[in-house]
Amino acid sequence: MPLHLIKLAVGCDSVKDLKEWIAERMQAAKKKGLPQHHVHITRMVPKRGDEILSGGSLYWVIKGEIAAREKIIGIEPFRDKDGIGRCRIVMQPKVIAVSPRPMRPFQGWRYLTEDAVPPDLSKAAAGTIAAMPEPMRRELRDLGLL
Repeated sequence: MPLHLIKLAVGCDSVKDLKEWIAERMQAAKKKGLPQHHVHITRMVPKRGDEILSGGSLYWVIKGEIAAREKIIGIEPFRDKDGIGRCRIVMQPKVIAVSPRPMRPFQGWRYLTEDAVPPDLSKAAAGTIAAMPEPMRRELRDLGLL
Protein backbone atom coordinates (compact mmCIF):
# COMPACT_ATOMS: atom_id res chain seq x y z
CA MET A 1 0.00 0.00 0.00
CA PRO A 2 1.58 3.30 -1.06
CA LEU A 3 2.28 6.11 1.35
CA HIS A 4 1.72 9.73 0.31
CA LEU A 5 3.00 13.16 1.30
CA ILE A 6 0.95 16.28 1.93
CA LYS A 7 2.30 19.83 1.60
CA LEU A 8 0.98 23.39 1.54
CA ALA A 9 0.99 25.05 -1.89
CA VAL A 10 2.08 28.45 -0.62
CA GLY A 11 1.15 31.27 -2.97
CA CYS A 12 -1.41 29.26 -4.97
CA ASP A 13 -5.04 30.35 -4.85
CA SER A 14 -6.47 27.51 -6.92
CA VAL A 15 -5.69 24.25 -8.70
CA LYS A 16 -5.59 26.33 -11.89
CA ASP A 17 -2.82 28.50 -10.41
CA LEU A 18 -0.85 25.37 -9.47
CA LYS A 19 -1.24 23.93 -12.99
CA GLU A 20 -0.13 27.21 -14.59
CA TRP A 21 2.87 27.53 -12.27
CA ILE A 22 4.00 23.97 -13.05
CA ALA A 23 3.46 24.50 -16.80
CA GLU A 24 5.72 27.58 -16.65
CA ARG A 25 8.41 25.57 -14.85
CA MET A 26 8.14 22.78 -17.45
CA GLN A 27 8.56 25.29 -20.30
CA ALA A 28 11.65 26.72 -18.62
CA ALA A 29 13.06 23.20 -18.10
CA LYS A 30 12.38 22.31 -21.75
CA LYS A 31 14.24 25.43 -22.94
CA LYS A 32 17.22 24.39 -20.80
CA GLY A 33 17.06 20.80 -22.06
CA LEU A 34 16.19 19.42 -18.63
CA PRO A 35 13.84 16.48 -17.95
CA GLN A 36 10.12 17.26 -17.90
CA HIS A 37 9.59 16.51 -14.22
CA HIS A 38 8.23 18.80 -11.54
CA VAL A 39 10.74 19.02 -8.68
CA HIS A 40 9.99 20.33 -5.22
CA ILE A 41 12.95 20.89 -2.90
CA THR A 42 12.47 20.36 0.80
CA ARG A 43 14.79 20.30 3.79
CA MET A 44 13.93 16.88 5.17
CA VAL A 45 14.28 13.53 3.41
CA PRO A 46 11.30 11.21 3.91
CA LYS A 47 12.50 8.18 5.88
CA ARG A 48 9.76 6.02 4.37
CA GLY A 49 10.83 6.67 0.78
CA ASP A 50 10.35 3.09 -0.44
CA GLU A 51 6.69 3.20 0.58
CA ILE A 52 6.23 6.57 -1.14
CA LEU A 53 7.88 5.38 -4.36
CA SER A 54 5.53 2.39 -4.54
CA GLY A 55 2.78 4.59 -6.02
CA GLY A 56 2.58 7.58 -3.68
CA SER A 57 1.58 11.12 -4.57
CA LEU A 58 2.23 14.58 -3.18
CA TYR A 59 -1.13 16.07 -2.12
CA TRP A 60 -1.26 19.86 -2.27
CA VAL A 61 -3.19 21.94 0.27
CA ILE A 62 -4.55 25.08 -1.39
CA LYS A 63 -6.39 27.73 0.63
CA GLY A 64 -7.05 25.41 3.56
CA GLU A 65 -8.15 22.38 1.54
CA ILE A 66 -6.46 19.32 0.13
CA ALA A 67 -7.16 20.13 -3.52
CA ALA A 68 -4.77 18.36 -5.90
CA ARG A 69 -2.06 15.75 -6.22
CA GLU A 70 0.96 14.84 -8.33
CA LYS A 71 2.44 11.34 -8.59
CA ILE A 72 5.88 11.06 -6.97
CA ILE A 73 8.47 9.32 -9.16
CA GLY A 74 11.68 10.05 -7.27
CA ILE A 75 13.23 11.12 -3.98
CA GLU A 76 16.77 12.49 -4.31
CA PRO A 77 18.75 13.57 -1.22
CA PHE A 78 21.52 16.12 -1.93
CA ARG A 79 23.61 18.86 -0.32
CA ASP A 80 23.11 22.46 -1.36
CA LYS A 81 25.93 24.93 -2.05
CA ASP A 82 26.15 25.68 1.70
CA GLY A 83 26.53 21.98 2.55
CA ILE A 84 23.02 21.70 4.03
CA GLY A 85 21.16 18.44 3.41
CA ARG A 86 18.11 18.82 1.17
CA CYS A 87 15.78 16.58 -0.78
CA ARG A 88 14.32 16.77 -4.27
CA ILE A 89 10.84 15.31 -4.54
CA VAL A 90 10.46 14.50 -8.23
CA MET A 91 6.92 14.29 -9.63
CA GLN A 92 5.15 13.78 -12.90
CA PRO A 93 4.03 17.28 -13.94
CA LYS A 94 0.39 16.24 -14.18
CA VAL A 95 -1.85 17.89 -11.56
CA ILE A 96 -4.90 15.82 -10.65
CA ALA A 97 -7.73 17.60 -8.81
CA VAL A 98 -9.06 15.68 -5.81
CA SER A 99 -12.29 15.91 -3.89
CA PRO A 100 -11.52 18.88 -1.59
CA ARG A 101 -11.12 18.23 2.11
CA PRO A 102 -10.40 20.86 4.79
CA MET A 103 -6.85 20.85 6.17
CA ARG A 104 -5.34 23.10 8.82
CA PRO A 105 -2.00 24.79 8.14
CA PHE A 106 1.22 23.01 9.10
CA GLN A 107 4.93 23.39 8.39
CA GLY A 108 6.91 21.21 6.03
CA TRP A 109 5.29 18.04 4.75
CA ARG A 110 3.45 15.21 6.45
CA TYR A 111 2.82 11.56 5.63
CA LEU A 112 -0.66 10.70 4.40
CA THR A 113 -1.82 7.08 4.48
CA GLU A 114 -3.78 5.50 1.66
CA ASP A 115 -6.95 5.28 3.75
CA ALA A 116 -6.83 9.05 4.45
CA VAL A 117 -6.44 10.37 0.89
CA PRO A 118 -9.36 12.07 -0.83
CA PRO A 119 -10.49 10.48 -4.09
CA ASP A 120 -9.68 12.07 -7.42
CA LEU A 121 -12.38 14.59 -8.32
CA SER A 122 -13.10 12.91 -11.65
CA LYS A 123 -13.89 9.64 -9.82
CA ALA A 124 -15.61 11.09 -6.75
CA ALA A 125 -17.99 13.60 -8.31
CA ALA A 126 -20.57 13.42 -11.02
CA GLY A 127 -19.49 14.98 -14.31
CA THR A 128 -21.28 18.27 -13.63
CA ILE A 129 -19.58 18.82 -10.27
CA ALA A 130 -16.13 17.95 -11.63
CA ALA A 131 -16.70 20.38 -14.53
CA MET A 132 -17.68 23.28 -12.23
CA PRO A 133 -15.18 26.10 -11.76
CA GLU A 134 -13.20 25.64 -8.56
CA PRO A 135 -14.42 28.90 -6.91
CA MET A 136 -18.04 27.87 -7.49
CA ARG A 137 -17.44 24.40 -5.97
CA ARG A 138 -15.71 26.03 -2.98
CA GLU A 139 -18.61 28.47 -2.42
CA LEU A 140 -21.29 25.77 -2.75
CA ARG A 141 -19.35 23.55 -0.33
CA ASP A 142 -19.03 26.46 2.16
CA LEU A 143 -22.81 26.91 1.96
CA GLY A 144 -23.31 23.22 2.69
CA LEU A 145 -24.77 22.50 -0.73
CA LEU A 146 -22.07 20.07 -1.83
